[in-house]
Amino acid sequence: MRVALVLEYDGSRYCGWQSQSDGCAIQDQLESAISSIACEKIRVVTAGRTDAGVHALYQVIHFDTTAKRPLTAWTRGVNAFLPKDIVVLWANEVSAQFHARFSARSRCYQYLLLNHPIRPGFFSQKTGWFHQGLDLDRMRTGAEILLGEHDFSAFRAAECQAKSPVRTLTRLDISRRGSIIVFDLCANAFLHHMVRNIVGCLVYVGKGRNSPEWIRMLLDHGDRTAAAPTISAAGLYLTRIEYDSQWNLPLFDQNSSIIDYCRVV
Repeated sequence: MRVALVLEYDGSRYCGWQSQSDGCAIQDQLESAISSIACEKIRVVTAGRTDAGVHALYQVIHFDTTAKRPLTAWTRGVNAFLPKDIVVLWANEVSAQFHARFSARSRCYQYLLLNHPIRPGFFSQKTGWFHQGLDLDRMRTGAEILLGEHDFSAFRAAECQAKSPVRTLTRLDISRRGSIIVFDLCANAFLHHMVRNIVGCLVYVGKGRNSPEWIRMLLDHGDRTAAAPTISAAGLYLTRIEYDSQWNLPLFDQNSSIIDYCRVV
């Protein structure tokens, strides 16, 4: 039997999604909890691996098991074995053809950036921070250049293992909620550190260090060393994985914001 789960987690105290020998990853916590319910060793497959400190409101995984359990066992039962900052929101049996990663049509992220002279305290692990004023119109102009299919080599981490740097960015919206700047991004897939590197470069544009056309130059030349530093992971949230309707996964509100969800103001 193949089961799909939708997860939510606070990544602040974890070394990322992918399993590590010291058990510090979210995958380690989840596999241990599911194995306790299934009474057998379980390995999970995720839609997308998040980095250390990155959060998720809608992470999708699947696993195979011979255990026969009611669906509540894969939600409330598994949650009983998980730490408080990781929770299963939804579970259902799916066909053997469903694959959390390869069946996904797109992934969406939001990045929260506190744009304020004083750094965050209470939300230090929930937002990025930039102290100088930022021009959103300049940033939006730069963002438009990134939309569509491009070679995003200038926006990938040096250790990125993707076979191709070509991705299709379908959404890059920038809005302001009080002192928080919200970046909404969707793509067919993302490279390692791609979102954080895009935001970092747009901050350079917003503060006037570089023109919006600098973004086009980065795309054309593909030189990561010419781009801005990778911005903090603290403000990054995986908000949605999109699938075809045939898989019957629950929908996440496409108009929602992390600010609305978490009341971060």
